[in-house]
Amino acid sequence: MNKTVNINLAGTSFYIDEDAFEKLSRYLDAIRKSLKGADGREEIMQDIEARIGELFFEKIKSPTQVITQQTLDEVIAIMGQPEDYEVDDEIFEDANSDASYSNTRKQLFRDIDNKYISGVSSGIGHYIGIDPIWIRLLWVLLVGIGLGSPVLVYILLWILVPAAVTTSDKLKMKGEPVNISNIERKFKEGFDNVADRVKNVDYDKYGNKIKTGTTGFFDSLGNVFVGLFKVFVKFIGIMIIIVSLFTLISLIIGFFTFGSIDYWGNNEIAEYITMVDTTNGLMWLVALLSLLAIGIPFFALFVLGLKLLISNLKSMNSTVKILLIVVWALSIIGLAVIGIKQATEKAYDGNFIQEQAILIKTNDTLQISMRANKAFSYEVRQDSDWELKYDENEKQIIYSTDISLNIKTSKDTIGKIVIEKAAEGSNHLNAKKRAEAISYNYTIENNTLILDGYFTTDTANKFRDQEIDITIYLPEGTVINPDETIHSYIKYNTELNEIKKWSNDEHYFRVLKDSFQCLDCHLVEESKNATDSTKIINIEKDSVSAPKKSWEEKVEEDFKNF
Repeated sequence: MNKTVNINLAGTSFYIDEDAFEKLSRYLDAIRKSLKGADGREEIMQDIEARIGELFFEKIKSPTQVITQQTLDEVIAIMGQPEDYEVDDEIFEDANSDASYSNTRKQLFRDIDNKYISGVSSGIGHYIGIDPIWIRLLWVLLVGIGLGSPVLVYILLWILVPAAVTTSDKLKMKGEPVNISNIERKFKEGFDNVADRVKNVDYDKYGNKIKTGTTGFFDSLGNVFVGLFKVFVKFIGIMIIIVSLFTLISLIIGFFTFGSIDYWGNNEIAEYITMVDTTNGLMWLVALLSLLAIGIPFFALFVLGLKLLISNLKSMNSTVKILLIVVWALSIIGLAVIGIKQATEKAYDGNFIQEQAILIKTNDTLQISMRANKAFSYEVRQDSDWELKYDENEKQIIYSTDISLNIKTSKDTIGKIVIEKAAEGSNHLNAKKRAEAISYNYTIENNTLILDGYFTTDTANKFRDQEIDITIYLPEGTVINPDETIHSYIKYNTELNEIKKWSNDEHYFRVLKDSFQCLDCHLVEESKNATDSTKIINIEKDSVSAPKKSWEEKVEEDFKNF
């Protein structure tokens, strides 16, 4: 097994085996010899080494991968053999003629050698193959007609598009192959241009002063924009790191908390989750899939934040990226399957209806109230929530007060009560059986209707939005006396507005067609107004005529007249 050597090319470290290292050394020495006596030889060598480093980086899959002779041969095939090139004018002329027929894909750079502001227009001109003057005229035209967005686009291109600094960048900008021949030719062109400028210094002096001044101003302005943009990017990176790290920590804590419920044994939290769960107790799987589905994107954001904060941070290995994407996709699919199963368990509605006649006729009075079970709760109040309780036999049950009460006019001469139990299930039959399994009771005795303010069901039925709707049908002209316990159970509709308004106190209501009439509410109002007036005016007791009859006596007298 060959030894490995650590080398540095253009600031990047690589591991290369000993045989490949010796061959690379001979290759670079041969290039130096072919460039002997050429102007700018060291600069050319730096560009060549930088290009070789770029090609190495493209071919390795991880920073620790060792470069072999095979990889080196592939790079040399791209760069070309040094003995094929000589530094003379004929070679450069041949290179110029060959370069025009290059099919290498162009890359977008800012041409800072031919810039007036930032080199954006020159770079775009090279990229699309037109004279930069037309690009500059287009910018001026767009700004001149009052469009402000081109200025913002120009600034963004100025900040985001890299400048063509090295010879390799300039060759890529023009779509020319980055090999030894073209690098030599580019340096030759550079020295020829310098010589021409020296010859024409008197003619270009004043024009260059103007261009240099303009360029210097915009260079400074560009540096300000770039500096501000870098600060903004660093700030965004810090914020992304904080948010993603906090989310990842929360997800991990949630996973070890929620995912370990299956191993806690009998406890209240696990019991409640079991009542709504359809995964047959695989809560750890749900927790794991949720961690992966949410955590992997936030981990990617965390890495992105680090890259924004640390510019030279190396990217993750391609294998790791693919693995994370596959795991994330599988977790999404798993959660989708569980979600569909959960939704399927509640896809259908079912109900079970019970009816019973109420032996009450027109002009009769019916007392209505709701009652609690002290074994479960002292409070009589409607609520859509549910709880786990234990009955008198210490058996666990589902307890709920999700009951709605409605009172309507009956078309018959006697009344009736309709109890509609509802639940959800995976099919109609399953939902109906679950609704039928709801336990609910009430009593009717001596024109008194006492309704349970709760219902129960066995835990085997699980919680599937069980609820009860109670509808009392009464003949027109019947009088009802609901007590304050029914207030929260009454449905909100137009017909029951009168009862809902006064249901906090016990009042008498006559059943009319599609409405109700309070028989004693006005007497209570008059009594309250009289009491308030007495307190405000503060007149003497003997000057006030006491009412001969109380409002209760007047109500009883009115009933006798029916």
